[in-house]
Amino acid sequence: MVPIMQLADGAQLTFDELGTPLRDTTFVVFDLETTGTKPGPDGITEIGAVKVRGGEVLGEFATLVDPGMPVPPQIVALTGITSAMLHDAPKIDRVLPAFLEFASGAVLVAHNAPFDTSFMRAACLHHGYPWPKPAVVCTVRLARRVLTRQDSPSFRLSALAALFGSPVTPNHRALDDARATVHVLHALLERVGNVGVQSLEELLDYLPEVTPAQRRKRGMAAHLPERPGVYLFRGPGDEVLYVGTATNLRRRVRQYFTGSESRGRIREMVALAERVDGIECSHALEAQVRELRLIAAHRPSYNRRSKNPRKSWWIVLTDEAFPRLSVVRLPKDGALGPFSSQVTAKIAADALAGAVGLRTCTQRISAHSPSGRPCALAELGRCGAPCAGRQSVEEYSPGVHAIVDLVAGRGTRPLESARRQLDDLAGAEHFEQAARRRDELAVLVRAVDRAHRLSALAAIPELVAAAPDGNRGWEFAVIRHGRLASAGVARRGVPPMPVVEQLVASAETVEPGPGPLYGAPPEETSILLRWLTRPGVRLVRTAVPWSEPAHGAGPWRGWLEQVAAAVSLEQAG
Repeated sequence: MVPIMQLADGAQLTFDELGTPLRDTTFVVFDLETTGTKPGPDGITEIGAVKVRGGEVLGEFATLVDPGMPVPPQIVALTGITSAMLHDAPKIDRVLPAFLEFASGAVLVAHNAPFDTSFMRAACLHHGYPWPKPAVVCTVRLARRVLTRQDSPSFRLSALAALFGSPVTPNHRALDDARATVHVLHALLERVGNVGVQSLEELLDYLPEVTPAQRRKRGMAAHLPERPGVYLFRGPGDEVLYVGTATNLRRRVRQYFTGSESRGRIREMVALAERVDGIECSHALEAQVRELRLIAAHRPSYNRRSKNPRKSWWIVLTDEAFPRLSVVRLPKDGALGPFSSQVTAKIAADALAGAVGLRTCTQRISAHSPSGRPCALAELGRCGAPCAGRQSVEEYSPGVHAIVDLVAGRGTRPLESARRQLDDLAGAEHFEQAARRRDELAVLVRAVDRAHRLSALAAIPELVAAAPDGNRGWEFAVIRHGRLASAGVARRGVPPMPVVEQLVASAETVEPGPGPLYGAPPEETSILLRWLTRPGVRLVRTAVPWSEPAHGAGPWRGWLEQVAAAVSLEQAG
């Protein structure tokens, strides 16, 4: 590969490293005027934007906006925008679609970009528009990287516009300030070009501080393919320091050495790294699964998640005459879970026990000669006191059977009982206690619903599914007992079924293990379930029908949505 430019620290760039040239990048430089400094309580009064590419202005966008509130006097004095001027202006919900279309596909640029983008994100969230998450360049931040205090004592827009001889003077009106920011942006891009920043990717990487030692390590990514996969950073003793996934291995790993990674511990990891290994994968799903497995195998010190994929928590019934619910690490047949934390599992267990009247004490009770004393829960009517002989095994067993049926998907009597208890508390105006019980029941319902969905997938000996790759091809996954056994692709023009047959023939053999998930790691099964339920994913074939219990927690999902909405209102109030 022939190098075409050299950075100030001596590192060379090649054609494949250039990315999107800045001259071909479309920027939308925008500015807002508002009634204050905090999105939400304060509103937008004016939007101005200029679309530029290669130094040429492609279009402009400008409008006043009715903020739905009076303009404070100090803002009137600063901007000259009065409430009377905004009387006939459109509200932000009418302006947003037009601005988002104007800025679609472009890099957003603003002077003090966090301020302007925070208002736009808040407006999108409030009015139900998805924030497109564009690349954002802040000219304040860029100026601080390029200029010294000797160059410019101030980084205010007015000072930079004067320094670079902008033909437009900033005046706290959105369009004029955006036009001045365009001139500042172009002047700053000329300066960063002198230090080798020629592409959008390099510009975004250049903004954070980066040491020469980091930048010199960029060559550690040169051998990696521009394909999806998993990368492993290795330390001086060949130990695995960090594992991650990428849709483009070379581009993602190179970002670690150019400064776009701002997390302190990751920068520390990069300083220790001696080499990077890459494992190419067929598609993103395979990369996610391989990442999980590699993290579990190597337990890298700089990964914070998924080091113990099998260390979930489960709820089981104890094996005794008067069973109780116990939170354990190892699942067995009939267990409810998985739970990510012991605290959450205990909340669900207490809600379940309270719904059917199971005891919560840990003493062993004889079926024939109980000799205990009733506890406070018995006096409150929340336990039948089998310890004192007030309940026989036969009288106690309906609650046990109800829990067994709930976990197996044969009935939801415990959930219905808990719901009635909740309604009784609300009817008696014990609202705080009702809210607490509601939240506990929501934890239980989510756990049961997730358990049914995961176990239904894990029960299938073999399932083959396909997802469109976005270019009239297909991405395949062969799943056996909740684990990814094989993955591959059939790109556009390749007959898909022969590929499927090869993937099935070469797939990993998976022997089912114990427990509700047949031995599958819960996090891996969860990833596969999310992928299978994405729009556009199709089942190619399955060894047995894939179905969830008809009498499971699925019908309760609407109730969960109502609870989530109620909690949001309480938090907002």
